[in-house]
Amino acid sequence: MSLQIQKLDYIIIFVSDMQRSTGFYHDLLGLPLRFTSSGWTEFATGSTTIALHPARDAEQSSIKGLSPAGQAQLGFHVDNLNSVYSSLQAQGVEFSMPPIQQPEGGIVAVLHDPDGLGITLRQG
Repeated sequence: MSLQIQKLDYIIIFVSDMQRSTGFYHDLLGLPLRFTSSGWTEFATGSTTIALHPARDAEQSSIKGLSPAGQAQLGFHVDNLNSVYSSLQAQGVEFSMPPIQQPEGGIVAVLHDPDGLGITLRQG
């Protein structure tokens, strides 16, 4: 069964200091800045976006979906997240975050590959 997960949409890099990392990727590497805030920064890098997200710290160690600094997560756009979520769950895939409506309007879910790499699925 094809789940319509075909194109990498973005990569999330978890960072310990948003300002420092934004400076590194923008000022030193020259990536064009699309959007920046204290909780999310995006660089316009062609068809795949690179995004920075604050990493979890020791006090947040139990929060699912947050990774430590220096880790990354792949992000895929899907047309029907609920359908993909149900299909993957039926095949035994475990999600660390079920589909959740985001403040900006999209819906996001997070699963992990066999080695623990985070994979975000996003609709909208």
